[in-house]
Amino acid sequence: MMIIFNKPYGVLSQFTSDGSPNRTLSEFGFPKDVYAIGRLDADSEGMLLLSDEPGMNTRLLDPKYAHVRCYWAQVENIPSAQALGQLAEGVDIQGYLTKPAKAWLLDPQPEVPARIPPIRVRKSIPDCWIGLELIEGKNRQVRKMTAAVGHPTLRLMRVSMGGLSIGDLQSGSWAKLSPAQLKLLLLSDMH
Repeated sequence: MMIIFNKPYGVLSQFTSDGSPNRTLSEFGFPKDVYAIGRLDADSEGMLLLSDEPGMNTRLLDPKYAHVRCYWAQVENIPSAQALGQLAEGVDIQGYLTKPAKAWLLDPQPEVPARIPPIRVRKSIPDCWIGLELIEGKNRQVRKMTAAVGHPTLRLMRVSMGGLSIGDLQSGSWAKLSPAQLKLLLLSDMH
């Protein structure tokens, strides 16, 4: 069984507390014996997959399978073509060069529901949404990448993985994947 969950802000990608005030996956009524495939930080939102199938973690997250993960990042200021190019080519994060990615300004800018709590807004500094497609997921990678090119992330959402999109699944909601959705998700296994 594979489940898609639209993880809200302030929720850990685990079923047990880490002692922080963040909520856990145990609050959302998932079937027994499922576990999170990878993770999203508590301050990130969007697509989190859960499964009861051993081996799915490796199959979906190992960079050798090149499962593309797409993120929308709301960043400070408007990145130049040069900054977006740096993100695409790879950014040095504490001695690690990220793998090549795709980075672009989202046009039109997406209309997403307000986050609770809201992001920090500064009247003197504009912000915008960019899209990023990665095949790897190091700890806080997107946030570190955008900060490295001078555009700190204010809000981060994972919107798709492989060929599967979060679609109109509301924040805090989950659904079991249909066979067709599972096929979309695993499609990049064949590349």
